[in-house]
Amino acid sequence: MSRDTAELVAFDDVWNAPPSREHRRGGGRGGVIAFLVVVLLLLLGGGGYTAWALTAPVASPALSVTAPPAPVGERVALALPTQGAAMVSVEGAEEFLGPDAAGVWAATGGNDVQPLASVTKLVTALVVLEAYPFDGPADNGPTLTFDAADEDLYDKYYAMGSTIAPMPRNSSMTLRDALTAMLVPSASNYAEAVATWAFGSAGSFAARAQDWLARNGLRDTVVVEPTGNSARNVSTPSDLLALARIAAAQQTVASIAAKPVAQAGVAGRVVNTNGLLGSYGVTGLKTGNLGPGTHLLVYRAMLDVGVGAPLTITGVTTGAESRDSLTASVASLLGSIRAGFHEVTVAEAGRSLGTVTTPWGSEADIVIGRSASILTWSDTPVEVVLDYRDPVEYADGEVIGTLIWTAGPETATADVQISGAIEPPTALWRLTHPEALG
Repeated sequence: MSRDTAELVAFDDVWNAPPSREHRRGGGRGGVIAFLVVVLLLLLGGGGYTAWALTAPVASPALSVTAPPAPVGERVALALPTQGAAMVSVEGAEEFLGPDAAGVWAATGGNDVQPLASVTKLVTALVVLEAYPFDGPADNGPTLTFDAADEDLYDKYYAMGSTIAPMPRNSSMTLRDALTAMLVPSASNYAEAVATWAFGSAGSFAARAQDWLARNGLRDTVVVEPTGNSARNVSTPSDLLALARIAAAQQTVASIAAKPVAQAGVAGRVVNTNGLLGSYGVTGLKTGNLGPGTHLLVYRAMLDVGVGAPLTITGVTTGAESRDSLTASVASLLGSIRAGFHEVTVAEAGRSLGTVTTPWGSEADIVIGRSASILTWSDTPVEVVLDYRDPVEYADGEVIGTLIWTAGPETATADVQISGAIEPPTALWRLTHPEALG
């Protein structure tokens, strides 16, 4: 054998080298046969072929890789009320819930006209603030002074069984405090006093309110007095949903409605009738009822579901039998929305995606490199994309690609890698498979 031939035979890389010392030791009978074949070829003058066969490139291993199936989460049942009516809109999750979610995403119970009750006081506040707007959160508005007629309102609404708050004769308070007494505990004597102060009489207020409702597109809502004690004050769930959006966008109303308790001037310490404040991200807006079966709530919630910023939930629930059942039904609905966003396992480390196989019969697995999960809504399918390339070293642990899962704005990734070593071709295989050599 010439020196040049000996140097070629000694060349060692992954695919094109003679077997290592360890491999020759483990080769047993095959190693002896390979040695005898080499000697025979050299004796017969085949040194050129031998050098070529032992160093020539071999055909690349074949990859067989398939992306895992797209996972589907468990379907979540939305807990809409079983009594009365409800409408809900959701902003901030359009990628999951669809582009119409910010309109009316879910509804039940129809859209019939029903008593507006104390939710009327939201309309009263909005109409008054349109006439007497505040100049930012530091502005408390003009000062109201209550006379004997105002003081008599306390007795009037007490006799009606309506909510009231102290209003001593000749006492004064800011409009902000008066609105707080009206909205937080839902004091009816303050609703009438504020409306009369702003527009001269309850009748003048009613005319202004109807004009305001028409201009704001609330054409199925009727307000004949400022407190909601009259059953002639009516609205529909769709109008109430629109009213909730308007009230939530009015900074003064939204900030007052968000207070669980407050100090309201001469009315003293007042407690909000909305028992959901602070739960499920609820920040308002107003409760109302005219007895069993008429309890209603219009609300705004900033609901944290674990994806980006909290979702903005605007909703209305009507027709509940009691305040407790109303609170429970809205809490269940918001809880089901939050539960609907859940982590779905998309990858388990070590799961096989296929194999890499050499022409000489050595084989290794192609596996997912790590476990992964992704946040999605209910049973929305998750999209999966497999991107891979031919290996370079064909070594155990070599990363050859990536799996990408997408759900709405969320993504998760995991490496695709080789598991197990690829054995190099033996000298015997090289010498006896010239058709597989380059």
